[in-house]
Amino acid sequence: MHGLSERRSCMLAGISRSASRYERQEDPPELIAWLMDLAVARPRWGYRGLHMEMRRGGLLINLKKVYRIYCEHGLQVQCRKRKQRARASRRPTVRPSRRTEAWSMDFMSDAFTDGRAFRLFNVVDDKTKEAVTMDVGPSLPSSRVIAALNRAIEERGVPERIRLDNGPEFTSQALDIWAYERGIELRFSRPGKPVDNCDVESFNRRVREECLNVHCFRDLEEAEAIVEDWRVDYNDHRPQRGLGRRTPSEYAASLEEEGYPSSSTGQAQACPTHILNKKR
Repeated sequence: MHGLSERRSCMLAGISRSASRYERQEDPPELIAWLMDLAVARPRWGYRGLHMEMRRGGLLINLKKVYRIYCEHGLQVQCRKRKQRARASRRPTVRPSRRTEAWSMDFMSDAFTDGRAFRLFNVVDDKTKEAVTMDVGPSLPSSRVIAALNRAIEERGVPERIRLDNGPEFTSQALDIWAYERGIELRFSRPGKPVDNCDVESFNRRVREECLNVHCFRDLEEAEAIVEDWRVDYNDHRPQRGLGRRTPSEYAASLEEEGYPSSSTGQAQACPTHILNKKR
C-alpha cells in the first residue's frame, strides 16, 4: 500500500511486524459455554467473580481473556448510575481481629407471589464476612430476634459486640436485657448513617441482587429453604476479593490455622458444604 514495504510501514506505525501479522485464534466453544453457564447461574457476578470461579474450577485462564469473552457475549451486569454526593468525613471503626468478635445485624423486606409481605433478619460476622444466620418470617418481633441470636451463639460462641440500627425490634427492652445478661455490647448506628453498619448493608445488597431478585417465593416454607440454601452457598462457595479471593468459610479456617481463636468460647462448628443447584 502506498508503495511502502511491510517493514517500512511497521516502522512508521511504531509496531512490530509480528504484531501486524497476528490473527486472533477462535475461542474454544467449551470455554464460552462454561462462562455463559456460570453467568446464568450467578447473574449478579461481574467478570472478576466469574474469573475467580473458573480458576477455582481448575482452569488457568487470563483475566483479560475472560473480560473479552464477557463483553463480546453481552454478559455485563447492568448497574444504575448513582448521583454524586458530597463527601463527608467518617468516624473510624475498630475492625475485629478474630471470628465472632463482632457481628452486625439488620432487617430486609420482600413479598410472596400473592403479594403478602415477609421479613428477613440477617446477621453477619464482621471479620470473616460469614452469614451467621438468616431468619425468615411474616413478622420478626424482638422475641424472634433473640431466639435466632441464641441459636447462632450455641453454634459459634458469644460475640463481644453487635452493631445494629435503631429499629423498634433492636431498641426493645427485651433485647437490651438479653445483651446485658450475656455481656454483649450493643453499638447503635447514627440515625440516617447506614455507613455505621456498612458490613451488613453490603451483605444486604448481595442478598437482594443474588437471592431475593432472582427467585419467586410462593410461601414461607419455600422462602426459608431458598434463603438457607443461598446462605450456605454464600459462606462456602462465594469467593471475595476482600478475603484474598477466598470464601468466608475458607477465610475463617485460615484464621484458625494461624492461631486466632475462632470465638469467645473457643468452639465453632463448620458450615456444611452445599452447592446451590436449585433453580426456581
